[in-house]
Amino acid sequence: MNEPDPDPETDLSDVMAGNRITIDELAVSLGGAGLWVRKLARAAECPKTPVELSDTIKELRRIADQLREHGERIGFLARVVEGDVPLAKTFERGDPWGVEARGTDRADFGGPALIPTQWQLWRLARDAEIAGARGEAETTTYPEAMKGVGLGWESKEAQLRRRRERDAAVAREVLRILCESCAVGEGEHCRTKNGRISEKPHVVRQREAEATVDARLGFLGDNPVAVPDA
Repeated sequence: MNEPDPDPETDLSDVMAGNRITIDELAVSLGGAGLWVRKLARAAECPKTPVELSDTIKELRRIADQLREHGERIGFLARVVEGDVPLAKTFERGDPWGVEARGTDRADFGGPALIPTQWQLWRLARDAEIAGARGEAETTTYPEAMKGVGLGWESKEAQLRRRRERDAAVAREVLRILCESCAVGEGEHCRTKNGRISEKPHVVRQREAEATVDARLGFLGDNPVAVPDA
């Protein structure tokens, strides 16, 4: 069976210089995307062929506004991770974050966080600003608080995407394998005892496909282990 064409989404060379995007690169790219969408909306006002595109123009401008807002927020976050913005050393309830959260248990939402979310960082910046105005608390910076944390890390969204890609690869691999249980060949779906086609492959065939794909992609159990820079 022929492999599908490479997904253009996987070519990230136009949005980042290295093998991982920086927060600053993300902010700049969001700004560029917003401008590009606004230009499309402007161009759509007078298309070569007379068609009223008012609804599309309005939607493009809404998307452009959202991209600009995201770019501004991520731009501030870029300053945070560079250490330009003071941050509170703990969350409001006193829970630690970053390297200070190592070895702690997060009993509920809002507890210690080894890897802070973007919203938590914005909250830490706000708390530091308020505390600084009152002269009540010491502050830290992102580089100080995160020293040695995050090597080989990837987000939950990346893990979910990699899981989906793995499952899709397994489904393709299943059809390359002869099934010992129902004797169907390459490119055929498994069949029930009375000969009906089934969307679910037999266990032996599924297991072999999973083992082949996991070895190729670097999966261990349910977790992707072939993380760049790990």
